[in-house]
Amino acid sequence: MASIGSIYIIGIGPGGLGHLTITAKDALKKCDVVVGYKTYTNLISGIIKDKEVFSTGMTHEIERCQKAIEFAMKGKKVAVVSSGDSGIYGMAGLVLELVRSSEFGVRSQKSEVRSKTKRLTAHGSRLTVSIIPGVPAFCAAAAMLGAPIMHDFASISLSDLLTPSDVIEKRIDAAAGGDFIIILYNPKSKKRVTQLDDAIKIISRHRNPETPVGIVRNVSRDNEEVRITLLKDISRHYEFIDMTTVIIIGNSTTFISGDKIITPRGYTI
Repeated sequence: MASIGSIYIIGIGPGGLGHLTITAKDALKKCDVVVGYKTYTNLISGIIKDKEVFSTGMTHEIERCQKAIEFAMKGKKVAVVSSGDSGIYGMAGLVLELVRSSEFGVRSQKSEVRSKTKRLTAHGSRLTVSIIPGVPAFCAAAAMLGAPIMHDFASISLSDLLTPSDVIEKRIDAAAGGDFIIILYNPKSKKRVTQLDDAIKIISRHRNPETPVGIVRNVSRDNEEVRITLLKDISRHYEFIDMTTVIIIGNSTTFISGDKIITPRGYTI
């Protein structure tokens, strides 16, 4: 039996290679195969030219992660790449779930996946999975805006592909009621156009209409754009917002100074 390989679940940062950590780059170099969403493998194409690449489009996450495990079972060192940090809306959880279900012979929580019956072991060794952290998109976006996330915050994805809309709305209401800085991921797609306005209406029940809002699209990628507005005016920017956009909504203390958004931490100045 071939010896078992290993899997490195790598966060490649928001897009620009300047945000790829040294550890992530070293892990990519040592791998034989790179697995990921096409957009993300394209972002790092310049440093994986000599690697075997397995990529798919959106909604094929389970297929990609299963393929990564298959490569590792053949003795290969495999990189599974996610944008930002792989543990934030990325592939870290899914890979670990699939490895666990395979090792223990249980069904995955994903209804469309049946577990493998054989354990992921060879010669008494288990498949090793390493998580390599990356720079989250909201951190890169915040840096472009100034210092909007200097206090407690909540990050919420508006995509309802994996989370029911009513659950998302409850989380938004709770975060807004708790005066958290709110980060919105996946705010709008071509098919999903009403959720952002619904979210803003919920937040507006709790927040001053003059609350600063930062909008960053394509952070650290080509065509990066930054806009600063107020909660009451965000609807004017809806056409600008898409799936590559991160929105940061301030709390009750957040203010705008020049071209920067600042949330005080509470220091006495």
